[in-house]
Amino acid sequence: MTDTTLSTQESIFTSTARDWSSDMTTFKGVPWGKAMMWIFLLSDTFIFTCFLVGYMVMRMTVTQAWPVASEVFALTVWGVSVPLLLIAIMTFILITSSGTMAMAVNMGYQRRKWAVFWLMFATALLGASFVGMQCFEWYKLISEGVRPWHNPMGAPQFGSIFFMVTGFHGLHVSVGVAYLLIVATRVVRGKYDHTNFEIVEITGLYWHFVDLVWVFIFAFFYLW
Repeated sequence: MTDTTLSTQESIFTSTARDWSSDMTTFKGVPWGKAMMWIFLLSDTFIFTCFLVGYMVMRMTVTQAWPVASEVFALTVWGVSVPLLLIAIMTFILITSSGTMAMAVNMGYQRRKWAVFWLMFATALLGASFVGMQCFEWYKLISEGVRPWHNPMGAPQFGSIFFMVTGFHGLHVSVGVAYLLIVATRVVRGKYDHTNFEIVEITGLYWHFVDLVWVFIFAFFYLW
């Protein structure tokens, strides 16, 4: 490789690095809180990915029959067994909460503090409802004999992986509910009046991530 070619490549690499490093939006305009939240969510993505990959491997290698989701998670309404009814309601609630959170972010950048408060409060209420329904789902399975080490409906590994993954996600939702209420209270008290209310968007990043993870859990555990 000639010196001219090396010089040309170095020039291309140098100019590219200079263009990226001078991008105010990508590098210099991001609040440190948002950058730290993205790093945290990236690490959390790795954890949930490991859980779901582990679930797929377990599901495909067990020798005993895996429980049928439409039967295990059915809900009896007026004497009729409705498959996945509770799960559908939980999913609808969580997706709706993403909408209220998105509106709260919009109101935040318009500096409408009370609108932010009530929208974040509504989001937290929806999140708490989701956790309550998940507790009911756990109670129903435990009352039917499902344990982390035992499952009368089929493969014994079902209980351990289900309680671990949904419990870990439920913990994230519970923390998110507390996070939403704290930020909403601080917003209405004027704690962020000196900022652009980017804290609302940072909170929204966490909440949207929790909602997105549920979409994968819903597909893997309840539809597969």
